[in-house]
Amino acid sequence: MDVRIKELGWNAFLEAEWNSRERERTCPARVIGQHRQLWEIAGEFGETRAEASGKLRLSAEEGGDWPVVGDWAAVSGDAAIGMVIREVLPRRTQIARKAAGRRIEAQVLAANVDTVFVVMGLDGDWNTRRLERYLAQLWESGARMVVLLNKADLCRDPDQRAEQMRGIAWGVDVVCISAMRGDGIARLGGWLRCGETVVLLGSSGVGKSTLLNLLLKREEQNTAAVRSSDSRGRHTTTVRELFFLPTGAMVIDTPGLRELQLWDAQEGLEQAFADVQRLAHRCRFRSCTHAGEPGCAVAAAIREGELDEGRFANQRKLLREQAFLERKVDWEAQQRMKSRVKTIHRAARELYRRRDREGKQ
Repeated sequence: MDVRIKELGWNAFLEAEWNSRERERTCPARVIGQHRQLWEIAGEFGETRAEASGKLRLSAEEGGDWPVVGDWAAVSGDAAIGMVIREVLPRRTQIARKAAGRRIEAQVLAANVDTVFVVMGLDGDWNTRRLERYLAQLWESGARMVVLLNKADLCRDPDQRAEQMRGIAWGVDVVCISAMRGDGIARLGGWLRCGETVVLLGSSGVGKSTLLNLLLKREEQNTAAVRSSDSRGRHTTTVRELFFLPTGAMVIDTPGLRELQLWDAQEGLEQAFADVQRLAHRCRFRSCTHAGEPGCAVAAAIREGELDEGRFANQRKLLREQAFLERKVDWEAQQRMKSRVKTIHRAARELYRRRDREGKQ
């Protein structure tokens, strides 16, 4: 493959997948931008726009995935006038959540990411419960996680906050930075090597756009001040887009997330709340619900200050959310199956009626 394609993150995993079958008259390209049903792609041909093939559109309408930023795809056509995405290659990693609103389906935010920078502000928008939710969902992604505590210049004791976060983010690196002043940015170099892909996730106002501009060494993304009352921000980033850093790394910027609803996060919940799980194994009764039973190790840990009651309550909340989602997914699947069966039966009855009419003529 051309050097350019390797700079986009092409690796042995993708090479093996590409060579596993015939893909005539196509070449690999990476999705670097998404605008409704048009995509920006990059490859050996440079950068251009692309649309989905009819087959890919049909697959997406039947429940398949649309291409997302970070995806690798098989494309064809002329780069000068726009190309066609024929197929999305299997994803090595993906960042997903339940789609916003009432739809019971996954929404993939980014694909083929090596590292997720979860950006939180050390100002009035500080929220440990939100981080627990992020960690539970992102364990499922397959990517490394790093918590960036931004706006260290606005915090009296950022190191204390970092220690607090390390007590929540088991096995995850926590780094204090100031994107406004550049403090701590040098510590990110190990995750920003040539060919590596990083995605920025966090709520509005935490400083993702300011951080991206600093890493790019130019003003690429608009920034805006947060509200003084609660440090909440406005959406200055409106689309997902992949940027190329001077180091050769790639950063996917995303709009601020108002919510990160869980999707298929059972294993992630176990990992994110491993300390609560360990305590539960010490309860006298295996079926302990931690709601007043004698010999409950979880209740004892809360009384003795070993376990934060808010953390335990949040775990229970997220477990209920995940269980509710699993029931809804099963119900939705049953309804789709019933609808499909009804359609088949109607078609069969119509076929029999047509045969009967033709037989009487």
